[in-house]
Amino acid sequence: MRITRIYHPEELASGQEVELEAQAATHLTRVLRAKEKTSVILFNGNGSEYHTMITRIHRNRAWVKIQSYEIVNRESSLDITLAQGISRGERMDYTLQKAVELGITRFIPLYTERSITRLEAGRLEKRLKHWRGIAISACEQSGRNVIPEISNPENLDTWTTSTEKPSLRLVMEPVATCNLNGITFQNENIILVIGPEGGLSKNEIHLCTQQGFTGIRMGPRILRTETAAVSALSIMQGLWGDLA
Repeated sequence: MRITRIYHPEELASGQEVELEAQAATHLTRVLRAKEKTSVILFNGNGSEYHTMITRIHRNRAWVKIQSYEIVNRESSLDITLAQGISRGERMDYTLQKAVELGITRFIPLYTERSITRLEAGRLEKRLKHWRGIAISACEQSGRNVIPEISNPENLDTWTTSTEKPSLRLVMEPVATCNLNGITFQNENIILVIGPEGGLSKNEIHLCTQQGFTGIRMGPRILRTETAAVSALSIMQGLWGDLA
């Protein structure tokens, strides 16, 4: 039987008794119907797994005791930054969730010419918290013990001029003549740019290519923005990473 994994954002140590956060405790006791002496794995993003057992349950509160811990590395051998044009609600959420499952290192939301959503200060803070929650849930599900970095949104035109070098820079372009099989990979960090609904404009593609990005396509069919991300990341992991 699979052991439940829970993210707990605090320092953890063997022998320590920990009260779980309210949302995690409610899910564990009300949804999963866990009882005392049930095994639970905690992780806090430092690369380790903490093996615990539920010691107390009181209403919607739950405590676990850490019995042991081990460093468990399930991170991809590829350092991938996904720079994703901000798309509408559920599409962006789906893209982020699957990208985390597929091993990205960091996620950069981009404002582009065709991005419908523009986030003001109040909404931005709420959306960043929401995106981080999606990343954490994806790590809980996929077994990752390191939380990918979720960056503040940036404008594509200014961001492209400040990306780190050297790196393998790729931009999704439906009319490109090159696909991932034609890319020479030399163990660089990878930066992948994907547009929102409707894709990137010609001007944005030109801007990316001026900054050293290579246009790639995902076959003869036009993919939705969320499908493009999953497809490209899966192929990268299959060609160069740990998806075999």
